[in-house]
Amino acid sequence: MRPGTVSVFAPAKINLFLHVGERRDDGYHALESLVVFAEAGDRLTISPAEDISLALAGRFAASLADEPDNLVLTAARALALSASAGARITLEKNLPVASGIGGGSADAAAALRGLNAYWGLERSEADLLGLAASLGSDVPACLLSRPCWMEGRGERVTPLEPLPSFPLILVNPGIAVPTGPVFAELNLRTGIGAMHPPGKIETVWDLVAYLAHAENDLEAPACRIAPVIDDVVLALDREPGCVLAQMSGSGATCFGLFEQEQFALGAAERIAEDHPDWWVRLTRIAGPDIGRIAKSE
Repeated sequence: MRPGTVSVFAPAKINLFLHVGERRDDGYHALESLVVFAEAGDRLTISPAEDISLALAGRFAASLADEPDNLVLTAARALALSASAGARITLEKNLPVASGIGGGSADAAAALRGLNAYWGLERSEADLLGLAASLGSDVPACLLSRPCWMEGRGERVTPLEPLPSFPLILVNPGIAVPTGPVFAELNLRTGIGAMHPPGKIETVWDLVAYLAHAENDLEAPACRIAPVIDDVVLALDREPGCVLAQMSGSGATCFGLFEQEQFALGAAERIAEDHPDWWVRLTRIAGPDIGRIAKSE
């Protein structure tokens, strides 16, 4: 048992584009994506205990209450094989569940980072990335919690230079869209190799120009399953100052990228007022230290 507590932020993952290739021999599709992270997210607090346990709190805690085995516990138990230690993990669930912004994957990745520090294991990032890949396709990128280039089924990630902290709005229409049915509905896809990692991004227009011929291949099939996603994208796209509106991951959360903070603020207020049943969060693209670990004695 370790004294004190460890707090770890689990930022929301955003796919600025997501291209899908052919189905691989292992049943997964080949992917390419530019991934960034937001200043919005969940939080894990780790405190002393004899055994490994998970407590839920936060706005979306009830959505996880019936899960037989949360991915956070799976990650903790996998890491505990080399620790023989316990921990009480409290997950403050602020992000919608099954929403395309890596909530569960981000939480599992935060558990790996936090418990590695809490138990004093000193396992390397490369070692943790291998473990993350065994937990899920988005977990390696979420372990990095910084801009990265994603390939393979998601398990191959290459860190990139930080992007400027551009304003973002995240909007979820209050529905969960499971990934499996979205892929099952997929027919047209861009394939891999059409994009390459970006060069220096200094302005929002550099990013828009880079993404001009990129898209999220899963947006169309997700919209056929949940047509309200189209409404979310349109609501963002018609806001003054929104330079890009798109779905993230397999949905249903969409993001609006803005040039200036005041436009993003006004848009978030209007969309939340017009759609009180939607989850709307004003945030920014996060810096490279967003997944930092805070310790207290």
